[in-house]
Amino acid sequence: MRGLEVRFAYNSDEFSMKLDAIDIKILEAVQEDGRIPKTRLAEMVNLSASPTWERLKRLEQAGIISGYRAEINLGGLTSATTVMVEVALKYHHSSGFQRFEAAVSETPEITECFATGGGIDYLMKVVCRDVDSYQRLMDRLLAADLGIDRYYSYIVTKPVKAGAAMPLRQLIGDGTC
Repeated sequence: MRGLEVRFAYNSDEFSMKLDAIDIKILEAVQEDGRIPKTRLAEMVNLSASPTWERLKRLEQAGIISGYRAEINLGGLTSATTVMVEVALKYHHSSGFQRFEAAVSETPEITECFATGGGIDYLMKVVCRDVDSYQRLMDRLLAADLGIDRYYSYIVTKPVKAGAAMPLRQLIGDGTC
């Protein structure tokens, strides 16, 4: 990979930046371990610490690296029920979507939500203490008159693959996926 011009949006501004194979390696490393020591990161990308640190800072300042956080092993704290939920809205207009999305953003139990094309409008990941807590949450959302026409719930019995790193080489590397 020689260099890849990437376009991205950050804080409502659009940018372009040239990334090379070393930048991609840095991104892969920090998405696997956000606390990787600078010296270890430099070894992994085959550069000295200073240029590696400068590249990392450039990726952060550009908004390509948008943050770092810890993954919590919820099973070590409490029991929880994860539910995948398909949601279809009654009306398909901008204000209806905005109202639903605002409510989702304010609901901490909804940990992920994706607008989709096709037979449903949204796919949500909901994490609650138990099924009864999940149903009370859905009852509150329905009572809030958010325009939900129907929803389908799928209780997660076990995670098969969760929290995987983005496949950067396949997405922006050599173009094969």
